[in-house]
Amino acid sequence: MFPPTRQAALERLAGFVPAAGRAYAEGRNLDPGPGEPGAVSRLSPYLRHRVITEAEVVDEVLQTHGIAGADKFIQEVLWRTYWKGWLEMRPSVWSRFLETRDRQRGGGVDEQALADAEAGRTGIEGFDDWAHELARTGYLHNHARMWFASIWIFTLRLPWALGADLFLRQLIDADPASNTLSWRWVAGLQTPGKTYLATRENIARFTGGRFAPNGLATEAPALAEALPEPPATLPPAADAPPPGPFLLLATPEDLAPDLGGIDPAAAAAAIVTADPRLSLGEASARFAAGAAGDAADRLAGRMEGPVTLMDSLDSDALVAAARAAQVRTLVTPFAPIGPTADALAQAAQALEAEGLRLIQVRRDWDSRFWPHATAGFFAFRKQIPALLDQGRSR
Repeated sequence: MFPPTRQAALERLAGFVPAAGRAYAEGRNLDPGPGEPGAVSRLSPYLRHRVITEAEVVDEVLQTHGIAGADKFIQEVLWRTYWKGWLEMRPSVWSRFLETRDRQRGGGVDEQALADAEAGRTGIEGFDDWAHELARTGYLHNHARMWFASIWIFTLRLPWALGADLFLRQLIDADPASNTLSWRWVAGLQTPGKTYLATRENIARFTGGRFAPNGLATEAPALAEALPEPPATLPPAADAPPPGPFLLLATPEDLAPDLGGIDPAAAAAAIVTADPRLSLGEASARFAAGAAGDAADRLAGRMEGPVTLMDSLDSDALVAAARAAQVRTLVTPFAPIGPTADALAQAAQALEAEGLRLIQVRRDWDSRFWPHATAGFFAFRKQIPALLDQGRSR
């Protein structure tokens, strides 16, 4: 379904753009099932790893439809940006999720009910099918993800964090921000008191009658927890590489040709890592490895220096590569909250001990939009046209 190459991403975008206006707006909630043509773009794995960027996708759509004509699709792309910015300014929400997940894994859960839900053995029409589809393809339509999460939490009464963890382990586009905060939203934690209730009628309508499950919960009482801290300032990052030679480090967080605004031609050498520990599950790790290999091949055609594909983000290897390139600075696209950010923080400490610097460069797209993710999405949405204009004027 998702060849992990930039060429495949560009072809999928080109095929989708003509339908990104009214056809998307009218059909985006319809889930026709695996292998069937639908209204959604299915660009999420490529955007997740920035094989293709949000700016590229939005620019192509705007050229064809304008902002009014493609409003619904542009909002969908910006939801991803909003979630990332929201979490960057509230990092304890990610830490709290990991702690909750580990605690719930440790006991107090009906293990048989959990295993049946994960394997699609609940007897609930639709839900079991989505569990099988997820395991088989690594993908679910966004509406199906909401139904699944709602049934998991309110009908099966299973811990939300373990459901979110299942998605992270099995989705090709597994993303710490979008996935975790979407599950929190369904559960009533993200927007306190606001939950999502899956109903038989809604599922039947938007699956074209494929599923009409009986026995679903009729109420969705919001879960409760302590409110997150107020938004903090964004973590520091450069907006461009420093002058002088550097070693370019590409991770599966950003594999587009411009690598977060870093000109590969200015680098003395490059490392592209496909470390599976930077992914949250096997499906996303396989996609990331293929996308990293594709990025390394593209880089090799644009650089005079060597390009190395590494299967591990290893500090000793980074030190050796920097010394071989005769540089004291490593530059990498900014990694938002998740395993890659954690790994880069550890690497930065090890490199500093060797007299080397690791500099993260944040994309203009993120620097423009993320600071506005301080409250709810609807306040954020009002800023979208002006922020898009800002980018086009630069």
